[in-house]
Amino acid sequence: MASYDADIRPLFRERDRGAMRSHFDLWSYDDVKANADAILGQLAAGSMPCDGAWPDEQVELFRAWLADGTPA
Repeated sequence: MASYDADIRPLFRERDRGAMRSHFDLWSYDDVKANADAILGQLAAGSMPCDGAWPDEQVELFRAWLADGTPA
């Protein structure tokens, strides 16, 4: 089972955090958890991060984390 600290947080680069900082903090568990559905939608659509889509494996890891109840 994926956890935010070990598996999800490291997927977000400093550049990604800066790009989204005006909306929420990608390095904050609470912020990512609260916006997880919207984040997944953007990741799955390939529009996040803004400089290129994540590989399918990373999108699926985020999807699995969400399905597992967003463990910290």
